[in-house]
Amino acid sequence: MSVLHIPAIAPPAQTLAPRLILAMAAATGFSVASIYYSQPMLGVMGPSLSAAPAAIGLVPTLTQLGYALGILLLAPLGDRFDRRRLILVKAALLAMALGGAALAGSLPTLLLASLLVGLTATVAQDVVPAAASLAPEANRGAVVGKVMTGLLLGILLSRVASGLVAEWLGWRTMFGLAALSVGLMAVALGRELPRFAPSTTLRYPALLASLVALWRGQPALRRAVFAQGLLAVGFSAFWSTLALMLHSRYQLGSAVAGAFGIAGAAGALAAPLAGRWADRLGSHAVARIAILVALCGFAMLLLDPWLPRVTVVPLLAVSAMVFDFGFQSALVSHQTLVYGLMPEARSRLNALLFTGVFLGMAAGGALGSLALAEWGWMGVATLATAAAALSLFVRRPRPLPTS
Repeated sequence: MSVLHIPAIAPPAQTLAPRLILAMAAATGFSVASIYYSQPMLGVMGPSLSAAPAAIGLVPTLTQLGYALGILLLAPLGDRFDRRRLILVKAALLAMALGGAALAGSLPTLLLASLLVGLTATVAQDVVPAAASLAPEANRGAVVGKVMTGLLLGILLSRVASGLVAEWLGWRTMFGLAALSVGLMAVALGRELPRFAPSTTLRYPALLASLVALWRGQPALRRAVFAQGLLAVGFSAFWSTLALMLHSRYQLGSAVAGAFGIAGAAGALAAPLAGRWADRLGSHAVARIAILVALCGFAMLLLDPWLPRVTVVPLLAVSAMVFDFGFQSALVSHQTLVYGLMPEARSRLNALLFTGVFLGMAAGGALGSLALAEWGWMGVATLATAAAALSLFVRRPRPLPTS
């Protein structure tokens, strides 16, 4: 279908074409994976560019910083402009930034490319509100759940893929393949996505200022952000310290740590069920159940000292499956809830929700490293369990007229 013949968005249809849902899920996965590819490759990127470990460590830092800035400064534009055009432009820029990283001949060039990768990888935060707008209200949660599965799979499997590709073909090849995948993703979305009518005429400064008003005026949004952000603390604490723990306690390498990403992905694959449950039972109830599931998954880690050594690694895999299922299910439920608050402000509401999620992940990474250094793996397990318990407290049932 040519661009000239793509219609403006119509009222949500009864069903969405499976190929469109698949294209949107792949888009979120490939775009968000772009901010994690560098992490397993730092050991080979540093010597290649004659960069010290502390200096090459700025690559993922600037990528994450760019992503956080992109969520706050670029994601709200989805309410002001045609989301289709915004998605395609950002995807093209992301492919160019990844190509720039592949060709970088010096550390400063790579750092600049990394910042741009982070900024433009927020195309994932444009696709999810687009999916919510296209889906009929009766099964919006199910559609959002399927698209979000792509995002979480991108997070969990990106490190596995980049570690393997970098080991066999080099880190530049990995960035080149990433650029190619994003380019193909843009072509697929360009063929499938309709145009979207802007939902506001606010100018950019007023659009950003409206984030404050949305935050103040929506108690249900604040509860969703705090609850999901606390879950993200535990999620990030586990994944940011797992490889270090496996190496120090069991002398297991990065390949084994990457295999745990596959275990977590297995849990994430079941999360679209949460979207369907949210459509039937309500987002509040499903969010509470999902947080309880995540809490149980984290609490399983506390059994470590009382179990035979041979059972600890399988326990970690089962725990990862359980809490990843809970985390993803809670996220889908919170998104379904938030998108229903103000349909005309979905991009801005999504930006606020994911700002909380990534702040939680940043805090979880820092606190998890501190807990591991001071109190060992049980410190990490306690931190993750406590964060999930606080999330459940935030999400506890209580009468709120605006919820």
